[in-house]
Amino acid sequence: MSVTRAPEGLTQRGDTGGGTGGIGESTPRPDGVLKVTGEFAYSSDLWHEDMLWGHTLRSPHAHARIDGIDISAALAVPGVHAVLTHDDLPAATHYGLEIHDQPVLARDVVRYQGEPVALVAADHPETARRAAARIRVAYTELPVVHDEASATGPGAPVLHPGRADHHAAHAPHPNIVHRQPIRHGDVAAAAPTADVVVTGTYEVGMQDQAFLGPESGLAVPAPDGGVDLYIATQWLHVDQQQLAPVLGLPREKVRLTLSGVGGAFGAREDLSMQAHACLLALRTGRPVKIVYNRRESFFGHVHRHPAKLSYEHGATRDGKLVYVRARIVLDGGAYASSSPAVVGNAASLGLGPYEVPHAEVEALALYTNNPPCGAMRGFGAVQACFAYEAQMDKLAAALGMDPVELRQRNAMSEGSVLPTGQVVDSPAPVAELLRRVKARPLPPERQWETTGTGGTRATDVRALPGGLSNTSHGEGIVRGVGYAVGIKNVGFSEGFDDYSTARVRLETIGGEPVATVHTAMAEVGQGGVTVHAQIARTELGVTQVGILPADTRVGSAGSTSASRQTYMTGGAVRNTCEAVRAEVLRRGAARYGWAAPERLRLEGGKVVTADGEVLAALADVLGDEAIDMELEFRHRPTQPFDPETGQGFGHVQYSFCAHRAVVEVDTDLGLVKVIELAAAQDVGKAINPQAVVGQIHGGSVQGLGLAVLEEIVVGPDGRIRNPSFTDYLIPTILDTPTMPVDVLELADEHAPYGLRGVGEAPTLSSTPAVVAAIRQATGRALTRVPVRPEHIVAPA
Repeated sequence: MSVTRAPEGLTQRGDTGGGTGGIGESTPRPDGVLKVTGEFAYSSDLWHEDMLWGHTLRSPHAHARIDGIDISAALAVPGVHAVLTHDDLPAATHYGLEIHDQPVLARDVVRYQGEPVALVAADHPETARRAAARIRVAYTELPVVHDEASATGPGAPVLHPGRADHHAAHAPHPNIVHRQPIRHGDVAAAAPTADVVVTGTYEVGMQDQAFLGPESGLAVPAPDGGVDLYIATQWLHVDQQQLAPVLGLPREKVRLTLSGVGGAFGAREDLSMQAHACLLALRTGRPVKIVYNRRESFFGHVHRHPAKLSYEHGATRDGKLVYVRARIVLDGGAYASSSPAVVGNAASLGLGPYEVPHAEVEALALYTNNPPCGAMRGFGAVQACFAYEAQMDKLAAALGMDPVELRQRNAMSEGSVLPTGQVVDSPAPVAELLRRVKARPLPPERQWETTGTGGTRATDVRALPGGLSNTSHGEGIVRGVGYAVGIKNVGFSEGFDDYSTARVRLETIGGEPVATVHTAMAEVGQGGVTVHAQIARTELGVTQVGILPADTRVGSAGSTSASRQTYMTGGAVRNTCEAVRAEVLRRGAARYGWAAPERLRLEGGKVVTADGEVLAALADVLGDEAIDMELEFRHRPTQPFDPETGQGFGHVQYSFCAHRAVVEVDTDLGLVKVIELAAAQDVGKAINPQAVVGQIHGGSVQGLGLAVLEEIVVGPDGRIRNPSFTDYLIPTILDTPTMPVDVLELADEHAPYGLRGVGEAPTLSSTPAVVAAIRQATGRALTRVPVRPEHIVAPA
């Protein structure tokens, strides 16, 4: 990794020094060794000696009326303690992140395959499964809504009749969850002035988050009539907010503690088994554990929205963009989840990191009978990036121009105006990121040897497309190189009150100053617990920092999503540490008579002057009196996009990443091997440089998976064809190429330490870069991802 420090005038806010393990150092993760050795306790490892096991009966149909449910045979199974249906719900019957449209248990109708219908609690997981299989549900199948035509065409069934009045004012059809247009400039007047126009229609398949730790948790009934839930989630407080009305309990009696999370990527933002475990625990008076198997996990969480995107780009002969028209249709599936926010992202970021003087964009999400879709890494910007980057390549070809040069000629920079009217008021080094990935030396060509039949083959079969399967023997292999760049927002947007809370305690233990940090941040593998300790060490000048388990005893930290946790909860930890430090210096000044205590620092367990003179030991200043503070942190406010024009200060920060992909393709067999995936990204400030590179690597591989492997295949009947890791393929270490990373640190003066959210941006640009490289190797248009062998070898 190479690091470019911030130039003069773009310095980071706050102290970037500190002792060992402070800001800017590659501090090891405290959970790293445990996870690598298999000793880390995940939520699926939870155990209570008196617990029961829960299981969910799910609909086999994508759309059907429920005519009756008979649970008598299930209740008769020895070891069964409870069977619940919709009629047993004690209070609220629906929940949802933004729109409460999702039933806890289906009542009159099921809207997707896998929708929960009934619950069983038994003394053994196999008993619970067998009992659930004995529940008899009478269904009458209904017409399946599976695409835009069937959702909005004549005679389309309204999937959520209760929302029809809402949609009359906000969307042209009740099966449209949300719609967001963007109007910028005057496309009608500008279009005739374009010298070159290219159009294209693109499709993105349904991608799964494919985390390795399935949904799981343990609900324990409490003596006060409440419940304690130990759960793998991304947002403890929003779970609590949705659960309390469903359980008929005040929020303070629904207590959540984060358990070990085996990956998330957006799929744990929505409720899965949380309400079901709590309902069974409260009904039986016993702890109830639920663990999904892999098949159930595919039905039990949301996925990335499949999309169909139509674009028209107009440019001058010298390659300057004149206008862009775009229409983005996202399949939201049966329930809303976070589709409205995904639509907002797709619309506002749908033209890429380019200066576009005139634009018309329409983005919308549909209700269908396909599996529900919601948050996944990249959150609407991934689908758009694949389309607009394909368009930039097509435009470059039409102009006879280098595709990187075309992008650089139109690249936004600090001061650029987005199609939403928002001015980019922090560094936007788009052209520089592209320059860096292009300037990197290409990987060497493969070494070939002659076979006995006069053909050639690679000296190492692992170097060939198809890898260890030895499918390809080297004939018809062509190299391709492709580029892409993307723009992603950071944090919650469109006027959402985005805040995080941190509690910090500083005390003397055993003669040494010790800081303890308590937040509700969900550690899902991103390394936030490491960052929080680094911030505390830097701000408080201590070496010993403890991180308490995340739970709802402290204020909300928001969701571990939107690349926001280091910015938001890190900002809360920093602000609280600053307040604790100020109190330390106030006490010291009162005791020792220090002048201008605001100029003093805490470093190495001491109070020191700006010149490094030691005034006192921190432990002596604290004595036996701890300092304990809890504060909230908010970023600068955003505003909703205008519902007709899309104008508004919608996002607090932007993140940029560029990729160059190098692939080798067996054009006879349609096999692809990505041999290098180089990235360049501006991170503002690398709080933990090694963790930053890890995030860029992880996002890049997830984008590679969407490019060539990953898709949940859903038929027109709404049924999933491949709900297993046997048939849903994700990249393994054998599919992972060399991934050199170039990190820029150009500070955003509005952000804590000048940092910029890292985790999502590489997921955007890696997909179109890989596909661009395959296009160059094959000459195929390749307008859909994932690219399959038949797309490469089918007759043109």
